[in-house]
Amino acid sequence: MSLAAYCVICCRRIRTSTPPPKRDTYWRDIRNIIKLTGSLILGGSLFLTYEVLALKKSLTLDTEVVETEKMKSYIYVHTVSLNKRENYGFAYQARKELHKAVRKLLTTSAKILRNPFADTFSTVDVEDHECAVWLLLRKSRSQDRAERLEAVRELAEAHHWHDYQYRIIAQACDPRILIGLARSKESDLRFFLPPPPLPSLKEDSSTEEELRQLLASLPQTQLDECIQYFTSLALSESSQSLAAQKGGLWCFGGNGLPYAESFGEVPSATVEMFCLEAIVKHSEISTHCDKIEANGGLQLLQRMYQLHKDCPKMQRNIMRIIGNMALNEHLHSPIVRSGWVSVMAEAMKSHHIMEASHAARTLANLDRETVSEKYQDGVYVLHPQYRTSQPIKADVLFIHGLMGAAFKTWRQQDSEQAGIEKTLEDEDRYTTCWPKTWLAADCPALRIISVEYDTSLSDWRARCPMERKSIAFRSNELLTKLRAAGVGDRPVIWISHSMGGLLVKKMLLEASKKPEMSTVINNTRGIIFYSVPHHGSHLAEYSVNIRYLLFPSLEVKELSKDSPALKTLQDDFLEFAKDKNFQVLNFVETLPTYIGSMIKLHVVPVESADLGIGDLIPVDVNHLNICKPKQKDAFLYQRTLQFIREALAKDLEN
Repeated sequence: MSLAAYCVICCRRIRTSTPPPKRDTYWRDIRNIIKLTGSLILGGSLFLTYEVLALKKSLTLDTEVVETEKMKSYIYVHTVSLNKRENYGFAYQARKELHKAVRKLLTTSAKILRNPFADTFSTVDVEDHECAVWLLLRKSRSQDRAERLEAVRELAEAHHWHDYQYRIIAQACDPRILIGLARSKESDLRFFLPPPPLPSLKEDSSTEEELRQLLASLPQTQLDECIQYFTSLALSESSQSLAAQKGGLWCFGGNGLPYAESFGEVPSATVEMFCLEAIVKHSEISTHCDKIEANGGLQLLQRMYQLHKDCPKMQRNIMRIIGNMALNEHLHSPIVRSGWVSVMAEAMKSHHIMEASHAARTLANLDRETVSEKYQDGVYVLHPQYRTSQPIKADVLFIHGLMGAAFKTWRQQDSEQAGIEKTLEDEDRYTTCWPKTWLAADCPALRIISVEYDTSLSDWRARCPMERKSIAFRSNELLTKLRAAGVGDRPVIWISHSMGGLLVKKMLLEASKKPEMSTVINNTRGIIFYSVPHHGSHLAEYSVNIRYLLFPSLEVKELSKDSPALKTLQDDFLEFAKDKNFQVLNFVETLPTYIGSMIKLHVVPVESADLGIGDLIPVDVNHLNICKPKQKDAFLYQRTLQFIREALAKDLEN
């Protein structure tokens, strides 16, 4: 229109001007008009081309995602300026109208030509600065696994977006992308929406009562004695009966068993702990996990987790239950919907190793995109806990001993007197778990696993008095769990303390008898024994007080010097190991250990720690500190590191 007006004006000027020579004037006017119209047409074409390409770039996204967005319950409004001139100026309106016109044109042409980009341009208008968000979102929904993983990595590295852009991803991404972000070390917590609102408690009810009802709804038949014990204990004890006890001591289950504990919490919290311990045992059974989910257990556990943020023990039991339920892939969607991924993502970033490791186990069981192994209760990956591009070439397994644990056994010496602040300042100087910090930094190509199982010195203090687990029983149980975690698929180094070394020996003997476990034997490269009583210990003969002498636990009985099972295990292992190609290193304490305030005992003497294979190195520490180096450059750690590197030299080079 403007072009036509300009031409008319030019023609009028030509007519009203002084007539020059007729011939020259005519051709000169024609040339001027051609130049003008040509430049206008060329400029307009370039402008239209630019706007079309810009529109195409900004609108390339998956419309299915947008339709899904309409169904979301969370609405985040884009922040816009209140300056109307800025938002609704002439240029803005003109460009908006041009986009609409071009979109209609492209939609029509796509229908005619059956263009595959038709859906892309038909329904959505996206600003240029939001293009990267939507393109990454579309990339994350690709059918190509490598492309999805790349999209998750790029999302995790995004630290410059606005808050609402993170929330867009949080609402629109699918569960596997959400889990991938939770397992990405650098991901922003704004990617994770808070858990959905929990239903209100019933009138005249409490979390304790609902937890009891959940436990009572679980099947009570075909359970082992330990699960039956925990269930009956939780259901029979009431908060009123606990409160009636004086002096802080009580008997469990009303069966007269003198199993006493100090009473340090309010009764309701104590009963809740009993219920949780029972549900932990039930969650090890797949069909019981289905019942927990069907009866609202995920939401109830979420409520308890929020209510007991100041009770790490209770939170760890809750995370154990969720981690066990995550072993069942059909329960992944309910777990994600109930908001547990956001809880675990936050726990993963905790400086408390137990909290982070429990969360890492749960997320690894949920992550079927990059993890094929399954980590059952008591099997914790210390490194790598996040997704990593570092290829893993070997496994190092840590198995604690009597009264030990997956984390505290492997802490730095004297760490109980040190504060968390030291850990945050310099992990090279202080660590609550040296395999997770020191060893992972020195050998990043290793997968480091720590195993946990319950042990006790006496049946008076046994967590489950009905439970009588011998070394043979425990070794079979642990071997099954470790094989499910993929142990045996790579070269393996076994590191054990005290009774844990006997379990390692028994596991290898059992694996040698089972064809399906042959890879565990073939890939074993070395074993480190920290003060392992291969020939027995005096521990069964001494204890803190008389009740341990009267009722030593089965584990302690098997450690006695005259134990037939221990002698058979030693003889069988020597026969098994003589033609095997793996290295052995033995450490032994030379200082006595104080048990309580009265008894000083040399738990494992030098002659008992001598396996008969490999080097035997005496160290001037007691039994508890033989596996706890004082610092990173201490002999204990450096010799252990040297052994691992030498035993895995060929595997780490490949």
